Amino acid sequence: MPNPYASQLAAIPVVRREASVLGGTTAYWVYGDDDADTTIVAVHGFRGEHHGLEPVVAHLRGIQVISPDLPGFGETAPLAGRAHDLDTYAAWLHAFVEQVAPGAVVLGHSFGSIVSAAAVAGGLATPRLILVNPIGAPALEGPRGILTRLAVFYYLAGARLPRPLGEHLLRNGLIVRVMSNAMAKTRDPALRRFVHEQHDEYFSRFADRDVLHEAFVTSVSHDVREFAPRIAQPTLLIAAQKDDITPIEAERHLATLFPDAELVEIPEVGHLIHYETPQVAASAIREFLAGE
Repeated sequence: MPNPYASQLAAIPVVRREASVLGGTTAYWVYGDDDADTTIVAVHGFRGEHHGLEPVVAHLRGIQVISPDLPGFGETAPLAGRAHDLDTYAAWLHAFVEQVAPGAVVLGHSFGSIVSAAAVAGGLATPRLILVNPIGAPALEGPRGILTRLAVFYYLAGARLPRPLGEHLLRNGLIVRVMSNAMAKTRDPALRRFVHEQHDEYFSRFADRDVLHEAFVTSVSHDVREFAPRIAQPTLLIAAQKDDITPIEAERHLATLFPDAELVEIPEVGHLIHYETPQVAASAIREFLAGE
């Protein structure tokens, strides 16, 4: 399926780079020019990698976006000798930003919102924080809590079965498609096909079942609420009114927990703002940064 955002992306220069972070090698991509006035470090969500945020990047021309693959996902290997828990991911992001783009605006999507919030609350210096589809309440309590509990069983089975069977289960294309269908809200058939193909292509690029299970447990054991009161920086929350992971009522409450937060709600979209309404998200980001 042709990428509906390909023409915008083609106009933005991009280069792949690597950095040594916490004893491992982090692969990251730099979109835009090094002399841009504003730089954003964008952290992708669970099971994703940097490609997932490209539709948003496509609408941020003129802003430099640095998009790393999280340890254990995409082209970044797991961190040897470390549990892939929230402390590790937050420490990794802190070290990455300080080394590659000190002073950059931090953006996190979904699981990346938890990692970003934890890092900033823990002392990562950033002028502003942007959270897209933030996890604003326990995932197990979301509108589809039953499906989330099935996911817990799924990832546990993937971790406990003999390794070949577990790996096959976790990378099973049919299950990936079920997940994709559950999250997609658009009625545009072409856009739905694009979303599904993106998940087919990139949703199983995790290193192994062990890091995937550790990251999943982390994703359902934490949410942004526990860090919000300690984040003094101006924060933008971009939330979806049909998000099945965090209901919009919980996002509205989350906004009140920050000392300085702005909430932008996008209707008729769920947990895939970055695929289905990236132009709306990018517009909100531009307005938020212009207020700096």
